[in-house]
Amino acid sequence: MKRNRHAKIVATVGPASSSPQMLKKLFLAGVDVFRLNFSHGEQSDHLQVRNDIRALEKELDRPIAILQDLQGPKIRVGTIKDGKMTVAAGEELRFVPSGENGDKSAIPLPHPEIFEAIQVGHALMIDDGRLRVEVTKCDGDAIVAVAKNPGVISNRKGVNLPDTLLELSPLTEKDRSDLQFGLEMGVDWVALSFVQKPSDIREARDIIGVRARIMAKIEKPSALEHIREIVPLTDGVMVARGDLGVEIPPEEVPGRQKELIKICRQIGKPVVIATQMLDSMVAAPAPTRAEASDVATAIYDGASAVMLSQESAVGDYPAETVEMMNSIIYKTEHHEAYQRIISALEPVVEKTPQRALAASGAEVANIIGAKAIVTFTSSGSTAARIARQRIPVPALAVTPTEATARQISLFWGVQAVASPDIKSYDEMVSKARQHVEKFGYARSGDKIVVIAGIPFGRAGTTNNLRVVTV
Repeated sequence: MKRNRHAKIVATVGPASSSPQMLKKLFLAGVDVFRLNFSHGEQSDHLQVRNDIRALEKELDRPIAILQDLQGPKIRVGTIKDGKMTVAAGEELRFVPSGENGDKSAIPLPHPEIFEAIQVGHALMIDDGRLRVEVTKCDGDAIVAVAKNPGVISNRKGVNLPDTLLELSPLTEKDRSDLQFGLEMGVDWVALSFVQKPSDIREARDIIGVRARIMAKIEKPSALEHIREIVPLTDGVMVARGDLGVEIPPEEVPGRQKELIKICRQIGKPVVIATQMLDSMVAAPAPTRAEASDVATAIYDGASAVMLSQESAVGDYPAETVEMMNSIIYKTEHHEAYQRIISALEPVVEKTPQRALAASGAEVANIIGAKAIVTFTSSGSTAARIARQRIPVPALAVTPTEATARQISLFWGVQAVASPDIKSYDEMVSKARQHVEKFGYARSGDKIVVIAGIPFGRAGTTNNLRVVTV
């Protein structure tokens, strides 16, 4: 079950991939984390998928992570007379906080928080940015705006507000219900939509505690403004390029992607690149060359994982799409330029004993040609520090709890295994040898690097590095 690559694959489960047979096929093709998108489907549907994933996990004796993606607040216009209206460039529109069957003089926008926060000059992007309007006048009763391009407004189309910071919780009543349900069924990660500021992460943390790890979806300009405060508070980041590419100019997205990967790597948090990576494979058995290049770019940038959305959820070729993504990652990581690029992007990190030990372990493993690094970790923090180094030597993280093993399955280059706590130095060496042989990382005579903390079983005590001959 050893992967032949380091970056991970996240795949969304939907009608095309929810059967036990397809879940197994996708996992064997390369999926490391299954995403349950709570914007769609019933809770009972997601519970069945969760049960099937856990059964697969037991069958294959391999921890599998489940990511719950919460819908978040969705801002939409209300109903429009005759279902839709055509808007010309330069035409004036008026939005109101209530009503139905609206026309151009009274388009329902049933979100009072918008009327409190929006200002003259702010933009409203309707229907994924297909229609852009700019505010010329606003008060508590109405927003007057001018269309910057021709377009159509239809019933309940989505609205993005790139310039407006809304006093809006990222957790709606639906999200809170879904979150409680997800925590009860044991999800490993929770993706939080509509993150705007650090307090959004704290609000979610108060509910989640340590029952799951939190992933902040970066899809708002305000989140970018506060990113240096947000990343340390969360456990991981998803670059949600779909909404982000509506809220900021699309030509800025590639640069922002690189910035976010660098920041996450510097702080030691996994970062997932998402949205339309192999989108043409929803309906075709092969991607475009541009899509293959897009996935490869994320890997060259140092992303921890890349994600499939519609491709695996509703596409005609879910397994083939995973196989293709797996192949692109493999080819990229084995290209002669890859390690030079990754090494050149290595961030400067705070000099603490634990980080120094992880860096030393990585360097020793590289120099001596070790077949693997084995880390004994209670919380997963040592595995995260090893992952940040982005070295070609695979890492095997041994942890006493299944929950931690599942969570760190998302980390770059790390395979996790749940195994009882070690009690002595000799047991550490013996277990390390057993695990690398079992998972096919090393054979008799090979060298491995072992990192652990003494006293054993206590989080935050990583202080020991040893070279072991299998």
